[in-house]
Amino acid sequence: MAIPLSLEKMTTSEKLAAIELLWDDLRRFPEDISSPDWHKSVLVTREKRVRAGRSSFLDLDEAKSRIAKNIK
Repeated sequence: MAIPLSLEKMTTSEKLAAIELLWDDLRRFPEDISSPDWHKSVLVTREKRVRAGRSSFLDLDEAKSRIAKNIK
């Protein structure tokens, strides 16, 4: 199903706002979303890096803030 969007006419801020709306809607029914098989192996690898002190996690708000700073 194609949804007509004029992405080339949207600003970056408008595109990010649209993404936020989509994620908010998708979060209403998380059981309808399945992860690809490769996600588990990526998560296991990342967890090992965190436990070994070679990596750390950010909370979602901090991650969004960093992304927003990098696109402006």
